[in-house]
Amino acid sequence: MELTLSPHQDELIERCKSGEASGYKELYQRYAKAMFNTCLRIVNNIAEAEDVLQDSFTEAFKNLHAFEYRTSFGGWLKQICIHRSINQLKKRKVQWVDIETTDLYDRAEESVVDEEEIQLKVEAVKKSIMALPDGYRTVLTLYLLEGYDHEEIAEILNLATSTTRTQYMRAKQKLLKLLREEI
Repeated sequence: MELTLSPHQDELIERCKSGEASGYKELYQRYAKAMFNTCLRIVNNIAEAEDVLQDSFTEAFKNLHAFEYRTSFGGWLKQICIHRSINQLKKRKVQWVDIETTDLYDRAEESVVDEEEIQLKVEAVKKSIMALPDGYRTVLTLYLLEGYDHEEIAEILNLATSTTRTQYMRAKQKLLKLLREEI
């Protein structure tokens, strides 16, 4: 006998699907803070993150009838938030660096870093992540904080996997440099 887990129906989502206004408010309150943080980590601007969040909820509510419990509602909503955040970055004309067209890094700037030796404080890390260029911060956030692999990130950003790997490696190097300056 094989057991499979399938996401269960959520009473709150069903209330929203039936048009109950208070259900929408509760659903928003349940997910808004986490989704705002996801948007903010990508766009790095409070006003833009708020706009992206509102647009994401509007899209989710408009398409709620299509939600079929294949994943959790939070996962589905997070996908919407991430895609909308990426679209917001594209409006800024973020420059992505392709590994095929550039050296991995300048050898002159290369330095050996013992990551275990560096004692990092949470606020220093947050500040340094927010100081990264948009492209670096986006890939780093999607990979480290949101748990996407490079293939998924490449698909989301419509880039080559090699580009997302390059962005991640450069973001990590830049982050470590910022953190060393911070400490």
